[in-house]
Amino acid sequence: MRFFLDTTEPEEARQVRDWGLLDGLLVRPEAAEVAGKEYRRAVADLAALCDGPVVAVVSAAEAKGMYKEARELHKHGKSVVLRVPMTREGLRVVRLLSDEQIAADVGLVFTPMQALLAARAGAAYVSPSAGALDETGQVGMDVVESIIRIYDNYGLQTQIAVQGIQNPIHALDAATMGADVAVLPFGVLEKLFDHPLTKAGVALLRSAETTGPRRIH
Repeated sequence: MRFFLDTTEPEEARQVRDWGLLDGLLVRPEAAEVAGKEYRRAVADLAALCDGPVVAVVSAAEAKGMYKEARELHKHGKSVVLRVPMTREGLRVVRLLSDEQIAADVGLVFTPMQALLAARAGAAYVSPSAGALDETGQVGMDVVESIIRIYDNYGLQTQIAVQGIQNPIHALDAATMGADVAVLPFGVLEKLFDHPLTKAGVALLRSAETTGPRRIH
């Protein structure tokens, strides 16, 4: 399973890259707005730091506007993947982009059948949101598991990028189920390093380094 970092902060991307874990990025317009960043500039800056896919989100509602916006965002690099919503208009744009060999990611996916439609339309990625589903009372990862099963049934090549990962359990479930990508914020990715026994072991190593190894009499 690959890791896509959900961020608008270049420094976070650099740190994850230094760990050898920066497989891709998701740059969300609402996050850029909160950070006071111009969206296209944020996409360009982050694309320069990542060799893998950089998912940029189109905000237009109609197919014509989506397509125009997607083409503009794609100018920031061939690695830019265009996210469109799971709507009739969105899937029209997926087909147009697919015909031009431009990768599209379908977001706002909340049912297995939506994911199947996106794959059939030619999406390179489909992004079900586990966290958003959990907040409605559904078990988000159950939906993800159904999508994986359907894709396996028919040999579909669309990659499943689980987003809305809010904790290490979501990430573990995604990996166990066989999701292609986990899209997660920096804070959640950091938590994947942690375990009390690891922390205790590191403390013992540091103690041995400063006091020398204990002798057994």
